[in-house]
Amino acid sequence: MTTFKYGLTLEAQGGNKLRRFKAWAKQHVPDLEYRLPPQTPIETTTMTIRLRSLEDIQRVQGALSGSLP
Repeated sequence: MTTFKYGLTLEAQGGNKLRRFKAWAKQHVPDLEYRLPPQTPIETTTMTIRLRSLEDIQRVQGALSGSLP
């Protein structure tokens, strides 16, 4: 069983946060294992993803900084 002990809270505005994150992750960190919340209200401005390790957090943060305009 895979445990997702670590949380990373990301700024995420607008609708379809989960779908947008999945598409981004597939493109930028395709082998990353993560767990998303079941849903996120459109009004929220953050989203917490669950990751397996501190290294996974660093990978996501590195990929985010490299993919922002």
